[in-house]
Amino acid sequence: MTRDDSTGSSGLGFEPEDLDGHSMDELADYLDAGRTPADASIESSPGCRIALDALERLRRLGPALLDQDAAAEPQADENWVRSIIDGIARDARAGRRIPFRVAEPDDDLGITEGAVRGLIRTAGDAIPGVLIGRCRLDGDLTVPGAPIGVRVEASVPYGLPIARLAERLRTEIGDRLRTHAELNISGIDIVVHDVRDLPRSGGDRR
Repeated sequence: MTRDDSTGSSGLGFEPEDLDGHSMDELADYLDAGRTPADASIESSPGCRIALDALERLRRLGPALLDQDAAAEPQADENWVRSIIDGIARDARAGRRIPFRVAEPDDDLGITEGAVRGLIRTAGDAIPGVLIGRCRLDGDLTVPGAPIGVRVEASVPYGLPIARLAERLRTEIGDRLRTHAELNISGIDIVVHDVRDLPRSGGDRR
């Protein structure tokens, strides 16, 4: 598998403005170098940071899953990886601005839709083997305090209760949104779209 296959560094639908003029190839090279020396133009870009964080998570887990699929099925279906990569592309875009409720009429505070999606994606880090794909925010995001529904698609490891994983992911997402975004979340729907068989350490199958 090439780097582009495993990191999604080409054909993802990113536009230069999404990454403040940088490309996915540049970000992949930056990750390969350990993000050193620090590039201020990348580190100061919200879109670049979202994409970098998501690509790092995918790199940690994705190659092991794909290698196992390739060994078990010569024509492994990589649609699940594409859905995750597509989600990263959407996350890197700022999207709509979601205003916060404020005490003073002259105050103007808010968070971008892309930042919220990036926050949701980090919830998968707390659950080994879980990868978050598409993430959708429903509701009138432009009205402070309006109810917002969250719909998340995820890939989970084989051998663990799906309902329990989904509930844990829902809790992790809710905790992060309550702590960092202060949004009026009306519900969090988790859709498990794929179950993957993770290898044990040493190469044994679970």
